[in-house]
Amino acid sequence: MEKIVIIGTGCAGLTAAIYAARGGHQPLVLEGRQPGGQLTTTTLVENFPGFPGGIDGPDLVLKMKEQAEGFGARFSYAEVTAFEPRDGCVAVKADDKWIETRALIVASGAAARYLDLPGEEKLVGHGLTSCATCDGAFYRNVPVCVVGGGDSACEEATFLTRFASKVYLIHRRDKLRASKIMADRVLKNPKIEPIWNSTISEYLTTAEGEVRAVKLKDTKTGVESELEVKCVFSAIGHVPNTAAFRGKLQTDENGYLLKTHATATNVPGVFAAGDVSDHVYRQAVTAAGDGCAAALDAEKYLANLGA
Repeated sequence: MEKIVIIGTGCAGLTAAIYAARGGHQPLVLEGRQPGGQLTTTTLVENFPGFPGGIDGPDLVLKMKEQAEGFGARFSYAEVTAFEPRDGCVAVKADDKWIETRALIVASGAAARYLDLPGEEKLVGHGLTSCATCDGAFYRNVPVCVVGGGDSACEEATFLTRFASKVYLIHRRDKLRASKIMADRVLKNPKIEPIWNSTISEYLTTAEGEVRAVKLKDTKTGVESELEVKCVFSAIGHVPNTAAFRGKLQTDENGYLLKTHATATNVPGVFAAGDVSDHVYRQAVTAAGDGCAAALDAEKYLANLGA
């Protein structure tokens, strides 16, 4: 019987591991098949406190893991595929083995939706991203594009006008799905140019493997054209990694875990932290704060059990 099991090794999971381990609980951290989460696809993180010169995403994850291990956290590459509440505990199935624990912190994160085009994985962090707040400042005075037509796409496009020389908003329809106030704001911004009835059919790269342009396809005529941009910002949504918990932990209509109060979920002893329950901020620092809170809530839960 474990005291605390943590699922995920992004900022939320690793911060939870640091706090739980420092509290003497020797948590078991299940890393899954993509240790480090979305930060491992980021080249430089400039907005995480304490690193005035910035730090590579994978290096930040590694430092946090080393810190957690130093306090006694244990790590396993096992991937969680099932979950069930049991009498006095909960259990997760990790690589075909059931693990029982008094407290569980779900910090399994979310995966950004991209266009599923050839070579996409290699371009993430090299001119393809899903976070304007994270990466917008790297593209000062150059043209960029945002893919999408909802509120998120409009927010990303507006934010990017602080840095980019031009922001193209590529939408497959001839009208934005965003709320009227967001759509009006975008359409009135002189630095934003909507490209209607278009999809990206190919990423065009430099010899160094960086995005230099995109190939557009008109959804009505089929005519293709090239658009020179230095970065593509995908704003077509995220998919929370909650498949193993569906039907047992409460989620919203998009699959994000719901909290009953603080970080607690509807199942006693189960806590949620980071992007798995946050579809608003999705920042490394907010995920870290969530991880801290979840660990403290888990410790309080264990104390009340006398564990």
